[in-house]
Amino acid sequence: MPDPNNTTLTTFEGWTLRVRETTHRPPRLLVLLHGFTGDENSMWVFARDMPSRYWMVAPRAPHITDPYGYSWRPVLSGTFGRPTLDQLRPSAEALIRFIDAYSASVGVEAGTFDVMGFSQGAAMCNLLAFLYPHRIHKTGILAGFVPSGLEELVTQRPLRGKEFFVTHGTKDEMVTIDRARASISLLEQAGARVTYCEDEVGHKVSVTCLRGLREFFAD
Repeated sequence: MPDPNNTTLTTFEGWTLRVRETTHRPPRLLVLLHGFTGDENSMWVFARDMPSRYWMVAPRAPHITDPYGYSWRPVLSGTFGRPTLDQLRPSAEALIRFIDAYSASVGVEAGTFDVMGFSQGAAMCNLLAFLYPHRIHKTGILAGFVPSGLEELVTQRPLRGKEFFVTHGTKDEMVTIDRARASISLLEQAGARVTYCEDEVGHKVSVTCLRGLREFFAD
């Protein structure tokens, strides 16, 4: 199995990203999306022990946050933690364009691919699944939520048969457990098959849920 720490920092068409390549053929693409104030280095703690078939890519979000880090939407006063469909859509559309161009450049088939994100990055994963259900195979949602503005799409059940792994902490003060449970309800109403792991932790992933996450992506 490739060393999960054996990653490469690179740039591609204006994006900064960290990549773990694989010699497995054919490789499968796993896109890792960091949370608010994170960067291309943030998600690798969750990516350890992922199957060797994965070619993993962690792009840096496009918007700078002060005093450090990056965001998947412009930073707007008074809206912390409440990104909407309209605010995140430009990044989602840009991500799809990036994934198509990057995967073609390295010879990794990405007609469908898997995604995993933390917090705001998890919201981005949910948005990608709703907007591009034909592209997303498996989705890992870590301490995340469904952004507002997707209610009409939910009724169309775009996630029929899609597999999601959702993990959340009951002591999370950044994204409350009630909000997480409401998001799961929306995913299920949209047709998703959700595997849920809840533990007594804050805005993080417990050891137990991390084990479940790895098992989810191992299948």
